[in-house]
Amino acid sequence: MAYRKLGRTTSHREAMFRNALVSLFRYERLKTTEAKAKEIRSLAEKLISLGKRGDLHARRQAAYYVQDKDVLKKLFDEIAPTYQDRQGGYTRILKLGPRRGDGAPQVILELVK
Repeated sequence: MAYRKLGRTTSHREAMFRNALVSLFRYERLKTTEAKAKEIRSLAEKLISLGKRGDLHARRQAAYYVQDKDVLKKLFDEIAPTYQDRQGGYTRILKLGPRRGDGAPQVILELVK
């Protein structure tokens, strides 16, 4: 499986993704670089699908990534049920333009309403 390493070690990258997922589910949008957003999107889609399943095993699998209990509860009780009739495509990426410091392409990753 091919994925972006983003110039980080495995543990740093996983921790960064976990923190980004918590922020995405807490605020329902996230400003980040395009490469990070594309990686975070795939994880977010999987977690919302777990939330739609809603059983204990799915909750425990999601808890591996979302280590904030309040956000995990929000994911399963508020966010996932809104996508019950949707077969995927729970997030969207809106391009903002280059970042001022290094020119990295910035985007907003948000949950589709």
